[in-house]
Amino acid sequence: MNNIHELIDLLQLERLSDSVFLGQNYQAPWKRVFGGQVLAQSLSAAQQTVDPERVAHSMHAYFLLAGDINIPIVFEVEKIRDGGSFSTRRVVAKQNGIAIFFMSISFQKKQEGFDHQIDMPKVAGPENLPSDLDTVKKFKLFVPDHIFQVIQERPFEFRMVEQINLLDFKTKLPFRNFWFKANQTFDGDINIHQRLMTYVSDYNLLTTATLPHTKGPLPNKDLFMASLDHGMWFHRDFKIDDWLLYAMDSPSASNARGFTRGNIFNKEGILVASVVQEGLMRPKS
Repeated sequence: MNNIHELIDLLQLERLSDSVFLGQNYQAPWKRVFGGQVLAQSLSAAQQTVDPERVAHSMHAYFLLAGDINIPIVFEVEKIRDGGSFSTRRVVAKQNGIAIFFMSISFQKKQEGFDHQIDMPKVAGPENLPSDLDTVKKFKLFVPDHIFQVIQERPFEFRMVEQINLLDFKTKLPFRNFWFKANQTFDGDINIHQRLMTYVSDYNLLTTATLPHTKGPLPNKDLFMASLDHGMWFHRDFKIDDWLLYAMDSPSASNARGFTRGNIFNKEGILVASVVQEGLMRPKS
């Protein structure tokens, strides 16, 4: 799925009733439902049940079970509250009637208020950085076929600030920065841009917590990882077909869990979103 329009269609969902939606699955090479997909589809379902003037500003989700890639997902939206300025929704994603995921989302009318933000990290811009596809092509003999396929099929372009050397087997500090954008321009309102950012927010996040503990730039086949929860805040409007910087770090890993967080800036240095995630991270038995 290397076409952004295919991803937009995947995230739109089929409406079965006023509050129930059906979503199909990206046929990922790793044979499990991609976490970013179910996050973005849940947001899409909730967005379609609120007043168009209200825009998502925060979400909190828990992954309960690994999704079966061969079974469509049913998204049931519960309308918790519609207040004067905010609306709250709860989405449960199910396969075969069993909950695999749930998310709470809050929506808000546009309002004036105070404004401040942290500074964007001082890093190289995307213009002269190689894409991750360029990098894996350079080291193709050392890259497993399924990883090469994943990178080749992504509907986003990624450019890592900290350059990857597939022959470097040293552990690293738990920090990572990369630029990303949709690989094609498109027309769409803020809801579509939010769905796409939610989808891509799951890329490279949990693996940041593995950097001090695993040797080599590729995921360690002896390490088991699974997302447990995911939180996201949309601070300001953005366009995902323009370059965005994802600045990530992992403050802690303990009790077989890795904790990561990220800030997303546009090219002008405006903070547009923030993300946190915790995941299971332990050696395979």
